[in-house]
Amino acid sequence: MNKQMLLFDNRETKTENKYTSKIKTPVYEPKHQKPHLLKLCDQSKTKALIAEIDNSELPEDEKEFLRAAAWRHAVFHYERIADYYAHSSLEMQRLIERSALVIIDFDDCIERGYVKLCESIKREYLEEYDCDDHTS
Repeated sequence: MNKQMLLFDNRETKTENKYTSKIKTPVYEPKHQKPHLLKLCDQSKTKALIAEIDNSELPEDEKEFLRAAAWRHAVFHYERIADYYAHSSLEMQRLIERSALVIIDFDDCIERGYVKLCESIKREYLEEYDCDDHTS
């Protein structure tokens, strides 16, 4: 059986399963220093794309669309963000949580819809491979 197929496969296999289904919540221990805000995100590719867009001859509405799309290329450094979070004001912490840059409360993630995608993928997989388990 393909290893990718085992991702959502609940059936027993003849070989002993090397992996556990137990889920342990990772606990992050923050460092003692708050990182500089500019170290939390690499925007170099984003800024290069925006400069190219700004220098283009495209109409302004298309430029605006492409500028928004360019932000998909920003690279977030989540360990640094967690350190920053740990040393931030309550208001900043709340907004970092709302942006899902750190996950403090898993139930809150479900409520806000961040977990729905996983369930949707599982459901589609089970339907695609005609598995018996169509729950969830």
